[in-house]
Order: sequence, then structure tokens, then C-alpha cells
Amino acid sequence: MGLMGCTTETVDGAKQEKGLPQIYPDYLGVTIPVNIAPLNFCMADERALLVDAVVTDRHGNNLHSQGEESTDFDLDDWRQLLGQNGGDSLSVTVSAKYDDGWHTYRPFSIYVSPDSIDYGICYRLIAPGHEVWSKMGIYQRDLSSFEERALIENTQFEGCVNCHSFNRGNPDNMSLHIRGPHGATLLSKDDGTITAYDTKTDQTLGLCVYPYWHPSGRYIAYSTNVTKQTFHSAHQNRIEVFDDASDLQVYDIEKNELILSPLLKQETVYETYPVFSADGRSLYFCAARALPEGEHQLDSIRYNLCRIDFDPATGNFGDSIDVIVDAVAQCKSVSFPRPSYDGRFLCYTLSDYGQFSIWHHEADLYLLDLSTGESRPMAEANSEDTESFHNWSSNSRWMVLSSRRDDGLYTRPYFCHVDAKGTVGKAFMLPQENPRRFYRERFLSYNVPDFIIASSRFDGHKASRVINDESRTNFGVRGN
Repeated sequence: MGLMGCTTETVDGAKQEKGLPQIYPDYLGVTIPVNIAPLNFCMADERALLVDAVVTDRHGNNLHSQGEESTDFDLDDWRQLLGQNGGDSLSVTVSAKYDDGWHTYRPFSIYVSPDSIDYGICYRLIAPGHEVWSKMGIYQRDLSSFEERALIENTQFEGCVNCHSFNRGNPDNMSLHIRGPHGATLLSKDDGTITAYDTKTDQTLGLCVYPYWHPSGRYIAYSTNVTKQTFHSAHQNRIEVFDDASDLQVYDIEKNELILSPLLKQETVYETYPVFSADGRSLYFCAARALPEGEHQLDSIRYNLCRIDFDPATGNFGDSIDVIVDAVAQCKSVSFPRPSYDGRFLCYTLSDYGQFSIWHHEADLYLLDLSTGESRPMAEANSEDTESFHNWSSNSRWMVLSSRRDDGLYTRPYFCHVDAKGTVGKAFMLPQENPRRFYRERFLSYNVPDFIIASSRFDGHKASRVINDESRTNFGVRGN
């Protein structure tokens, strides 16, 4: 017996089209998790009076939805159909009613991977402005439904929230940076405690940003960046955010100390975007030759992907730095390195220059095979516009990536499957109940999307009280 939704009109006398349907978002041929929310879609051309979809499995079960603007699959029926077809494909037949009647298009397939995706993603919603910000916050979204809720918003205090990071998707271990009059770095721990830190010390350049947790949960790698912003008068990349100086350090949570190394705070090198390897015994980061004083050729700043040893038992760094991806030799620049948690791959963004690639339309994702040292572009996930920030699911089978492919202005989250051999599936947009209406009415970018393995218990009201309190805990410092 098929799974049937409500039908408002019978598809009758339809013209059989030879081509595939043009739908928004583009879900043709995608690989999806067995526990993803319904992939509702609209007709791309907006002239359709009705859109009708029948999703069928090879056992004859089907799910039907019809709507004036968008499909609207029943959530329970959708979950049941996917649950019955993990590791198999579904066939989707789309019909659209226009002024001249119904048109039925050639069916397309969706593959349902048995690899589940994490509970949700967490992100900052922000207007794509340049120098000012208004309302913003950190939000979480349940990926198996359409539920979104705020963890904290800056209406609760005066300032800006950014640089949120979790320990392998554990929402109870979070580092969150606050800028503004009540600036601080908040650490939220398993026991529910929230502590506000002043991360500036007399031995570091400034506040700690760009956090990445050690798999043990004991350490967090940070960079300190003296950044500047400029605008191109005539260039496709309108904005440049660039380092004037930047160093790296690792925070030891148990000892409340920043661990410094002279190799990671060289005045002639910009070091940024630190991330720990899956085994916690290496620190990957991006490094560029610093511009000589007085030089302002920003398009000559290019970053390589580098690595240094790290001993979790002692907190000591190695005595040498290895170049893992020599992007400079390709006249390219690496940003946002993210290793898979199974230790197999590392994904990074490659652009023409600089390290703030979210405004670089040429920026694409590359996949580094850590067993062979070979990199390749993730063509299946990339687009003709910007791909920038990204991260891995806890099982290392899914990636969330930031892309401006939808309209060239707003950053939105997409997902793609990466199997154990590194085969990448076609990227698909975060599902919404009515995607066209939703994305047209939300004039906000999804900033730094990251997976969470469960719903967060973060108490935003408690955090706002901590932020508004003037007391801060200082970091200690030890050399290496």
C-alpha cells in the first residue's frame, strides 16, 4: 500500500516532456541521508500554477505531494519512505500545471544513503553587510525536520556573536566569541558552566579567535589576528579582509594557560586557521609570507597549508613545520582547513589569494587524501560561485559547506556525501518547507555552519547574564 498525501487536482492529459524538470532547489540526482528532512521544491521558472510530485521506491511504495508554490511532503510519511530505502534509490516524477495544462517530466533519481547525518547544524545568521551589524545570533536547526531555534541573540546584550566552535559536534563543549562593549570568549562545558574569559595577554597580539577543539576536549587551538578591511573600486571580489599580523596558540583548559611556540608567532609569517588532526597529534594551519612594511599588494598574499607536531600528553609542539599543500607554487591560497574525524581526508578552500575567501567568487573546495598527499577539486560539490567555510559530520560521511551559488550574495548551507574512498556526491541545499518563499524572505547569510550531534542545552539567558557581568577570567601563558 502506498504512502499518499493530499491531492488537490488530478494530473490529467499531461504533455509528456522528454527533459528533466527544472526545480528549485536542484535535487536532481543527489545523495541524501536516510534521516534528512523532506526535500520540498518549487518549479524554477515560477510560471507554474501547481507543482505535483510522486516519489516511488522499487517496492511500489509512493509518496505524493501537490501545491501551488511548493511540494509539501508529509514529515512522517517521508521518514517512513526513507527509512525503508536506505542504500537504495527513489524515483521522482514531477508534473507542473501551466496556462496550457499539465506537463509531466522525465523522472529523476535520489539515492538514500544508509549513512545518517548528525542531529543538526549550528550557524550564525547575519546580514551580508560590511562594517555594521544589527540583530544577529547563533541558531541551531534540526536536520530531520524544519525546526530552528536561537541559542543566543545579541538582543540580550550589546555586541556581536561570532567564532562558535564545538568539540566534534558536541554542543555541550562550545567556544563562543563576543565582540563589543562586553567582549569575551565564552566556554560552555559538559556540566553546564559558562565562563567568560579575557583572552588578550601581554605576550599575544590580541583576542583569541578561529577556535578548534582537540579531540580530547582538553585543548583549543586559536589564532590571534590583527585584521584590516578594504574595498575594491572595480573588482568582482568587492571586499577584502586581510591579516596585518597573526599568530597561533593552544589553550590548555585544565591549566588555564595559553601554550605558545616561537615557530607559530613569527613576525615574518601570517599564521591562521589552526585545526587539530583526527588523532590530536598534529596541528594544521595556514601560513603566508608577511607583507614587508609599507607594501599593500593584497593579491600577493597567499597561504600554504602547513603542519606541526603536537604532543597531547605534554602540550609541547614539534621543532619543525611541514608544508602539506604548496598553494603558493600554484599562485593560489589555502583557507579553512578541516580534517575528517576518521583521519582519512582534509578539506580546504582554494582561492586566488588571501585567507578570507567568503567574498571570493573563484573559491572552491578541495579534498586532500591524507594517506597519499594528493589533492583534487571537489567538482561534484563546487559551483561557479563561492564555496568557503565547511565542516564534517561526526561520522565523516557528510559535509556541510557554505556557498553563494544561489544568488551570488547570500551564503547558504549545502550538504554533500563523501564515501570512504573519497567519492563526493552532488551538493544539495538545506531543505525548507517552502524553499523559494523562505529564502526570499530571509535576507540573512548562514555564517560558519557546523554539525551538532544533539540538540544544544546552551542556556542563552544564563550566557547573557555572564556576558553583561563585567568580571572576566584571564588566561595564563607558558612558552614551549
